[in-house]
Amino acid sequence: MMENGFIRRLMAMVRKEFQQLLRDNSSILIGVALPILLILIIGYGISLDVKNVPVAVVLEDTSPTTHDVLSFMNGSEYFSPIYVTSMHEAKKLMNERKADAIVRVPPDFSANLFTGSSSLQLILYGVDSSTATVVKGYVQGAVKQWQELNKHKFANNSGIGAVSVESRMWFNDGNSSTWYFVPGLIVLIMTIVGAFLTALVMAREWERGTLEALFISPVKPVEILLSKMIPYFCVAMLGFVLCLIAARFLYGVPMHGSLAIVILCSMLYLFVALGMGLVISSVTKSQFVACQLALVVSLLPAVMLTGFLFDLRSVPAFIRNIGQVLPATYYMQLLKSLFLAGNNWPLIYKNCAILSLYALFFLAIALKVTQKRI
Repeated sequence: MMENGFIRRLMAMVRKEFQQLLRDNSSILIGVALPILLILIIGYGISLDVKNVPVAVVLEDTSPTTHDVLSFMNGSEYFSPIYVTSMHEAKKLMNERKADAIVRVPPDFSANLFTGSSSLQLILYGVDSSTATVVKGYVQGAVKQWQELNKHKFANNSGIGAVSVESRMWFNDGNSSTWYFVPGLIVLIMTIVGAFLTALVMAREWERGTLEALFISPVKPVEILLSKMIPYFCVAMLGFVLCLIAARFLYGVPMHGSLAIVILCSMLYLFVALGMGLVISSVTKSQFVACQLALVVSLLPAVMLTGFLFDLRSVPAFIRNIGQVLPATYYMQLLKSLFLAGNNWPLIYKNCAILSLYALFFLAIALKVTQKRI
């Protein structure tokens, strides 16, 4: 009997919230129109520099000439070389996201250099298209500079001493920065609809005094929170589906991972964002303050500190540590990996577990601060 009462009250509250949502044009615009607007405006490529890029260096030729050609990496602020002895080790580092590129020196590099031309193999982690493009430019420019500085050694033989860089892009066959930025846009959209919009709507209820009216009814706090979450969960998932459609058919972004896992991790992150918005609104009880706080603690960090705009290795360590605390960082890693690299199960297990803990934490805090008292 109590269970039937809970369901009846919850359904009545959810119906009320849906009706209120449909009458609120601003909520519809933020939840549906804004995702499409963002993905159209921002989705056409951003290019930024990076520093301290971890590069796995496979030295199959250990001659002094080889070390001289690759000396541009040592002590450089742009590279953090990791010297390994085999391609197997290098691939493992890249799969574990401990390297963003592999430079392979073939065993006949030096011999070919002094008898004709030689080549280096450069393999780039294409999931991070922006970083990959910049690293490619760095390596090619450095090798070209070495040739200019050492051309006197081959002055009598113009066809000798040329070094070419043969590059390959892994996990991003289109070599498109759009493929890299579109998953990040989905993170921003889910953050806006989940945290930002929920914080404003709940704070408005506090300002208008309608929550006090609910507090004197038999409705329980958990039912109030669920009734607030369900409509905006549906709106956010609608925006998410529109983004997936745009990513696939407008930008041609592939999805090498499981669609079911993409949906699951998106739902987990949405619970995190909704819980964060409910906590902000319940603590502030003011639309203006809730708007400012949601902007500072959810949207701006998601833009600046998750690796969406630029590689976090180029910022101070304490900024990187802040980024590692943000739930959006783990969702960003999941989406990029699932879209472009496939099912990286250790990453999926770890990041989904972290998002689940964040969701439970924020929802528990929201329930704690939403008390039935006037």
